Amino acid sequence: MAEDSTDINIRSYTSQIPFARHLGFELTKFEGGESEILYTAKPEHLNTFDVTHGGACMTLLDITMAAAARSVAPEMGVVTIEMKTSFMQPSVGPLHARGTLIHRSATLAFTEAKIYDELNRVCAHATGTFKYVKRRLPTGPASANAMRPPSTD
Repeated sequence: MAEDSTDINIRSYTSQIPFARHLGFELTKFEGGESEILYTAKPEHLNTFDVTHGGACMTLLDITMAAAARSVAPEMGVVTIEMKTSFMQPSVGPLHARGTLIHRSATLAFTEAKIYDELNRVCAHATGTFKYVKRRLPTGPASANAMRPPSTD
């Protein structure tokens, strides 16, 4: 069975982000300026109130918005420039986040995302600005390439 480019992008996206892989994010939509990620917090991802930790929620929103931005230009990477998050109610149980690319310029993406619970209630909302950057070769201890973080200039 032939795979289309959307399938390849969905399957490879979170595997390229070690933290997303660690949290167990599952990207289910990555096209046309829209994204969706499924996530169920593990016990170690909860706060003292036994709800999903705000840091895990912010990561979910960040990666969902980045996916929406990248879905229109999968050959590019994006880096977060700015993010604002509002928490409306505790994020409990299986969650899904939906992201939207609101506007794109030649170098910037303006996005938003929401986290929904099992009953489809909005738990958190974020807006974010991302800069498109050229993707680089893999870096790090297992790579022959020098560690060079992307430029935000």
